[in-house]
Amino acid sequence: MQRNSKIPDGTPGRGPIVLVGMMGAGKSTVGRRLAARLGLSFVDADEEIEKAAGMTVSEIFERYGEAHFRDGERRVIARLMDGAPKVIATGGGAFMQDETRRLILESATAIWLDADIDVLVDRVARRDSRPLLKGRDARAVLTELAAVRNPVYALAPIHIKSIAAPHEVAVEKIMEQLPQWP
Repeated sequence: MQRNSKIPDGTPGRGPIVLVGMMGAGKSTVGRRLAARLGLSFVDADEEIEKAAGMTVSEIFERYGEAHFRDGERRVIARLMDGAPKVIATGGGAFMQDETRRLILESATAIWLDADIDVLVDRVARRDSRPLLKGRDARAVLTELAAVRNPVYALAPIHIKSIAAPHEVAVEKIMEQLPQWP
């Protein structure tokens, strides 16, 4: 499997590892554990967006709408893609944005954490802060989103199935797919 990660001069290297996938797939939890395993820093893009905006993702959605949020998300992810090795967890919609996806695919190793709808529904039920689910049936929304998003997530060169098991299982699967990492 060819690595798409490059260092600033364009030669292959160990740049950022970016986790993409649906909300509830485990990007943040798996990302923290993967970063610890690799001895890298971990960054949650949504947390960085909240710091930059001085408000929560839900508040940004409510006050300014999704388009405004996606613009800020694009800028934050572009800033995080500085070539330094780290693990970045993105929000579920980040990879759907053409410019953000192009940047990730050109400058990082993208990993799709893919989970079945039942797993996603169970996991998102634990948090009520997901703006796209506010006042809606989680299973119906997640099923609709997966139908649109999964073919795009599949552009990530590494595909890991996130199952109803300890997140360490996903970390092990990622480690098997990351060539040349200790």
